[in-house]
Amino acid sequence: MMDYIVVGLGLAGAAFCETLRRNHKRFCVISDQSQTSSKVAAGLSNPVILKRFNLAWKANELVPLSKSFYEEMEEELGEKLLIDLPILRKFSSIEEQNLWFEASDKDYLNRFLYPRLIRNTNEALNAPYDFGSLQGAYRLKTEAYLNGFQKKVLSPSTFLQESFDHVSLKVMNDGVEYKGIRAKNVVFAEGYGIKHNPFFNYLPMQGSKGEYLIVESHQLQEQRAIKSSIFVIPIGKNLYLVGANYNSVDKDNIPSESTKRELLSKLERIIKCPYQVVGHIAGVRPTVKDRRPLIGTHPIYKCLHVLNGFGSHGVMIAPWAATELFASLETGASLEDEVSVARYQKLYYS
Repeated sequence: MMDYIVVGLGLAGAAFCETLRRNHKRFCVISDQSQTSSKVAAGLSNPVILKRFNLAWKANELVPLSKSFYEEMEEELGEKLLIDLPILRKFSSIEEQNLWFEASDKDYLNRFLYPRLIRNTNEALNAPYDFGSLQGAYRLKTEAYLNGFQKKVLSPSTFLQESFDHVSLKVMNDGVEYKGIRAKNVVFAEGYGIKHNPFFNYLPMQGSKGEYLIVESHQLQEQRAIKSSIFVIPIGKNLYLVGANYNSVDKDNIPSESTKRELLSKLERIIKCPYQVVGHIAGVRPTVKDRRPLIGTHPIYKCLHVLNGFGSHGVMIAPWAATELFASLETGASLEDEVSVARYQKLYYS
């Protein structure tokens, strides 16, 4: 009998599988990889929300923890996955500069926000009011990480690439059976796909579609991420990720021409050099009404669990959340109220 069946192999599923592996648990993974938000994500771990100069949720704890986790995964996979990436916040006015300086004086932000103006020395950037510099951010090569995890950590016997059929799951007193596989527990890490999960579709998963363009520019020559109304993120070989938008209406993984036009319009207010669009990707972020993760156990079926709801902060949250769920299931440790699915138990019975 397996200890766990894990459904989904995005950032959440991979982090939980790695936690299981390190604790010598027997598990298998089932994923059709239809939820693409993890693989198309920019992979940016950003401790500060630069629109409002607020600290990201649990950033002081999660940034070093997640970075340590992915550094260990670099060793495990034998591949460079992390890139330290300073972020330049483009100012649009003197007032924005002053807001930055005020924020950089705050005790909880001054370790991240450099207190001096960064002059624009890149002629390809349109930045008459210069920049503020954010330290402590990094980028995870999410696609390389997830592909490497599947190929080097999992095996044909532990990874089933197929759609999970919830109807075929039999819940019993001592665990579950799924198409001949017996296990003590199932952890659903399906991202926005949880909307189609009959056991957990009561949870208030809203979802937010995001799209990125991949542009090539030989003249931009920028090694730092630029943040204005969108991000411009260097990914090597003169390529840049441009985006993303937030669309709470459409819930598909199909790139749209209207969003492409929107992103290009914003890009052309940031750069003033030739470029070429060479790619366009889309995915639905698993966002929750209260902007907190969904972690925990089903109200009735105690062998069914969920790990989800990381929104646009999956890189930073996933390693911590996986450890929290594992400790809850294996040692009985209490989950924090603000992340436990128990906070939505009333919705299940309504």
